[in-house]
Amino acid sequence: MIPFNKPYLTGKEAHYMYEAVFTGKLSGNGMFTQRCQAYFEQRFGFKKCLLTTSCTDALEMAAILCDIKPGDEVIIPSYTFVSTALAFVRQGAKIVFADSQANHPNLDVDRIEALINSKTKVIVPVHYAGMACDMDQIMALAAKYNLLVVEDAAQAIDSYYVPTTGDVEATPRPLGSIGHLSAFSFHETKNIISGEGGMLAINDDRFIHRAEIIWEKGTNRAEFFRGEVNKYGWVDIGSSFLPSEVIAAFLWAQVEQLDVIQDKRKQHWNRYYEALKPLADKGYFSIPAIPDYATNNAHMFYLVCPSLDERTKLINTLKQNDILAVFHYLSLHSSPYYTDKHDGRVLPNCDMFTDCLVRLPLFYELTNENLDKIIETIKSVYSM
Repeated sequence: MIPFNKPYLTGKEAHYMYEAVFTGKLSGNGMFTQRCQAYFEQRFGFKKCLLTTSCTDALEMAAILCDIKPGDEVIIPSYTFVSTALAFVRQGAKIVFADSQANHPNLDVDRIEALINSKTKVIVPVHYAGMACDMDQIMALAAKYNLLVVEDAAQAIDSYYVPTTGDVEATPRPLGSIGHLSAFSFHETKNIISGEGGMLAINDDRFIHRAEIIWEKGTNRAEFFRGEVNKYGWVDIGSSFLPSEVIAAFLWAQVEQLDVIQDKRKQHWNRYYEALKPLADKGYFSIPAIPDYATNNAHMFYLVCPSLDERTKLINTLKQNDILAVFHYLSLHSSPYYTDKHDGRVLPNCDMFTDCLVRLPLFYELTNENLDKIIETIKSVYSM
């Protein structure tokens, strides 16, 4: 069986975890935590990074930092993982769901302004498949209406937004560095992993001090350990958001090999694209469209079939040939938990991706033989 995903190990994870154990500092915010955070700050220009136990936790920290209160409204795409909404629901927010673009699962930025009112507090763009939303438009809306932007960059490590100013010298900006706050995932299905894990990136100075307190269970413990205060206590709300040093040590082994991992994933992605484009050109399905303002970090390769029946047929044929492909999100606006809270708007593009999108296997250790088998099996469905 060719699995949908296989976590990649660089070979140094166990060594660094062993090293972490024998430092005697296991509870978090030790050497490996600080090493990972410094790397991301330096490479991607985030003002402050804090590792978390999950991307969900990073989003929950963001919701607290945004000072969300009951009755506040938060705009997010319906086609996303539940954590994007849940973090703000836990703070009492009303979620206002945005539809996807017709040709891409990312939210349709042109429809955001109509959703903004006096209760709107935050926009949460999700960079689906690691491909950027139109951040120039989103940040302009945020400035116009005095809103905060939290980038859900769970899938977007090492991916970039290219400003659409018409200036050929425009510098690409790392995803997660543009909004006021952003959240990343290091779940085992992501490009670099720690099993479970995440990170909050803070790009607005006014949130840095409080973020560290929330991260440390509402205490100023981190300041105490840096010698900035002579004792620490309970000064704010928060939770146990920071991961153990063992998780950070595992992540550091992945971080060291980020470029190697990315190069291999991009090779796999390009092989899919080149082989399947002729079928897409004939209209059998759609393949990922990369906007001019986005780069591709090869987080996933997906197809969008013409119908639910076509997708079911494709997934079943792949499974019969020992290939595991999966569908993705169910639209949150029609979920059992939120359907009676949704405002009733129809979101046809989100529903289309719910019914028609299928993700193909994409992981470091896929071989050319694996890829050829997957591609030939897909071609067989369409008699090519």
